[in-house]
Parts: sequence; structure tokens; C-alpha cells
Amino acid sequence: MKKRVLCLITIWLPAIVLIAFGQAIAQPAARPNFVLIIADDMAWDDSGAYGNKKIRTPNIDRLAREGVRFDRAFVTASSCSPSRSSLLTGRYPHSTDAEQLHWPLPVEQVTFVEKLKADGYWTAAAGKWHLGNAIKQRFDVVNDAGEAGFQTDPKTGKMLAQDDSGAQGWIPMMKQRPPDKPFFLWLAALDPHRDYVENSIPQPHLPDAVIIPPYLPDTPEVRIELALYYDEIARLDGYVGKVIAELEQQGIADNTLILFFSDNGRPFPRAKTTLYDSGIKTPLIARWPKKIKAGGVAAGLISTVDIGPTLLELAGVLSLPSFQGKSFAAMLTNPKAKVRDAIYAEKNWHDYEDRARAVRTERFKYIRNDYPDLPLTPSADGWRGAMADALRRLHAAGKLTPEQGRIFQAPRPREELYDANADPHEFRNLADEAKYADTLAQLRAKLEQWTKDTNDVRPPRRTPDEFDRKTGQPLPNRRRPRPAKKEVFDQSGKRDNDPKLGKERRRLHARLEQ
Repeated sequence: MKKRVLCLITIWLPAIVLIAFGQAIAQPAARPNFVLIIADDMAWDDSGAYGNKKIRTPNIDRLAREGVRFDRAFVTASSCSPSRSSLLTGRYPHSTDAEQLHWPLPVEQVTFVEKLKADGYWTAAAGKWHLGNAIKQRFDVVNDAGEAGFQTDPKTGKMLAQDDSGAQGWIPMMKQRPPDKPFFLWLAALDPHRDYVENSIPQPHLPDAVIIPPYLPDTPEVRIELALYYDEIARLDGYVGKVIAELEQQGIADNTLILFFSDNGRPFPRAKTTLYDSGIKTPLIARWPKKIKAGGVAAGLISTVDIGPTLLELAGVLSLPSFQGKSFAAMLTNPKAKVRDAIYAEKNWHDYEDRARAVRTERFKYIRNDYPDLPLTPSADGWRGAMADALRRLHAAGKLTPEQGRIFQAPRPREELYDANADPHEFRNLADEAKYADTLAQLRAKLEQWTKDTNDVRPPRRTPDEFDRKTGQPLPNRRRPRPAKKEVFDQSGKRDNDPKLGKERRRLHARLEQ
């Protein structure tokens, strides 16, 4: 009997110890999966989740209902490739050496993706790339949609591609993932970027039903282009629904964090490429059923430069010393939390030369225009065609309001100050009003300090325009700018002072400038 009892004790005691101390010896909980869904040129308020009920976005709206919606989220640049480079590196555009449109992200820059990959994550990208070839190997797989969506018939000028959403490869990429690893997916659409075509969705939006922002005139041309823009948002929304369904079918939706956002504002005058909220404010919705309580609304400031630090923290990976953003992980579970008192954004060359910087608090926006002699010319893709022609005709006839005609103004104010709560479209410049002198001085100083902290140096010369400012058409001497050498980082994210590497980069830059 004693032997039997002793035998039972010998058998069960380890099990009892395991149960008692299970927390200490159990395998680590499964790490979260990450899915970034990136719209291309979508305004922050152009979905039902943010109040525009005229656009059919049931899946984006579902993300907001089942997750948390951020009402003060911003990009670092209202320009496609600089915004994406900033996001991947957790650094401001001028610190990435890729601050101008089309500049590739240099191989020396460190991304948060390679850190996830090194720590066991499977990493993949599908859709729009626009980041250059040097960093593609940081992902396990890259399915680059290229620029197929913008190919046109040389004879008619009409679009050749039927589904130019850039999202066709998303679901195949999700099915390709290894089942034994956590994963990070970069799903980037080409919607709702121009050019637009009719009937991109089965039930197109009607021009009579669009909401026209007050900085655009109510003309048939504007209505038609907004309706086509709405169509592409609806098409993108359909792919968002497919992503959710695939995650649910694979049984991994509960432990997958989806972040939905845009790279910049809508591709219309006084929006994309500007530092107004219409250009830099982005929709940002997070859904993670395992951790995020449904229906949350966060009012605190967030910048897309913060996404990298956030994901590394959630994955349990050490942050990078090269990061200039900060984690907002606390806001996912506590929408009332705040991690910033201000966000910063910049404007550099995008089809046309310009340079400006901005700082925004929860209430005020300060913009410093470094080239005030230049007009606020829209991006070239939005500055040609029927709508652009209508704007030019109305301007010549003196039929635009001052706000609608601001894109033609030259010179512009050197400084701009807006109360974003009282004046959300940023029409009334308070910079010269005595009542706001202290606010102006405080934000000016704040921006100057950020400039010093991030080594934001004005270039020695300006970059020529690539397109005609009056017509939006390519100039005869069309030439895209070349990147310059700036800071270099090794693969740990620390500054690399290797003089040979720096010398080689300087030599290459000198050759390109000849």
C-alpha cells in the first residue's frame, strides 16, 4: 500500500507542481499577427466610419465598430513615397534620405520590418510598393503591383487595366503564409489614386450625391471626379472585407491586429501635397478582437512615424535607436491615453518644388512656408483634366472664393496659424492677429526645436519642377530629382560612421549631379 501511494505521489507530484507554477514555465502566449492596409490618397473623413455616409464603406465601418477609431492621426508628409519611407523606418522623411517623391529608400536605412523578420515573423508585402529596390530583401516576400494601374493606351489615352486596385494579390499572399510563424503583412492598394475610369465598381456613385469640400467649387467636373474617387474607395472597401474574411477563415482573426490608414489626403487641389489637415490627416482604425474593446474612439494625437515603434513593442522586440516616433500601444487598450502633445509634418518636392514644415497640437496648426514665393500648386495628377481646366477658367473669371483660389496665390504667407477646432478647413490665418501672438511664438519655437533635434537642413538649391504649373503637363526638360547623402545607419539602427561607406555615397551623389 505504501509503495502504491509512493508511486502515485511520484507520478502526480510533478503534475501538481506544473499546475501550481504553470505561469512560470508555460510556453509564451502566441504573439500577435500584424496586417497593415494602406489606402493610396484617401482623405481621413471619406468613409462612413468618419461621417461620410455618401460613400459605401461597410467593411471599413466594420473595422471601426469592432475596434478603435483614431480621430487625430496624421502622416509625416502628404506625398506617397516619402510617407511610406517614413512609416517603414519610424523616421521623418528628411531623415530617411527619401524625402522627395520617387526617391528610393536607401539600403542604409533600417526598417522595423527586418527586426520583426529577425525575431521570427514572416514578413510580406503585396500591392503598391513605390519604395525602390534596395530594401525589398527586408521582407520574406514582395509582390509588387508596380504601376500597372496607370498604364494607358498611347493612342486614346484611356486606361488599359480593368481592376487597377493593386489589391488583387492580397488574399493569395495571405494564403501563402507559413502556419507556424506569426506574420506581418503590408497590404498596399492603388485605390483611390488617380487616374480614374468609369464603372470601376458595379454600382457607381452618382455625381449628385457627393459631398464637396468648401475649398472646391460646386461644378459638374468636380462632382464627376469626386464620384469616381468614391468608386475607388468602395472598391478598396471590398478588398478590406476579403481580408477580414480570410483571417476569419484561417481562424486567426482574434489575434491579428489590423491597422487601416492612408498615405496622404485625397488627390484634389488643396488636399494632397499640402500641410493642411486635408493633406496630412489620415483615417486610422485598429481592430484586434483579442485585445481591443469594440467601438473605441481615441482623440489623442498620433503620427504614422509611431507605427513602427508600436508594432515592435507589441511583438516584444527591442525598439530601434534610430526611431524618431514613439509607441502608441497604450492607446489601443485605453483610447483615452495620450502619448503626444504635438505631431510634425513636412512638404518637399512632389512634381513641383516646394518646402514647408508644420507642427500641430490638438487645437492649433502652425505652418512655416520656406518658399513663400511659390504658389500652392496641386500634384500634377490632379492638375490636368476637366476639373483642373474648370478651376483655371473660374479663377481667370474671378469666380472662385478666396479659399478656393488659394492654390493660385503667390506669394503665400511666410507663416500660417489656424485654430483647427474652430476652423477645421483652415481658412482663417491667425498669424497676424495679436490675440494669438503667444501661441504663434510657442509653436514657432516648438517647430524650430524639432528642426534642430531631427537635423532638418534646408537644401543648398531648389529642385526644378517636373511639370508645367499652369497645365500639369510634363515639361520638355522633365527630370526627376536625385537623392543626396545624409545620415547612414547600420542594421541595428545605430549611426554608422564608416568613412568608406560615406565616401562612396558622396562620390555617387556627385556623379549623379553632373
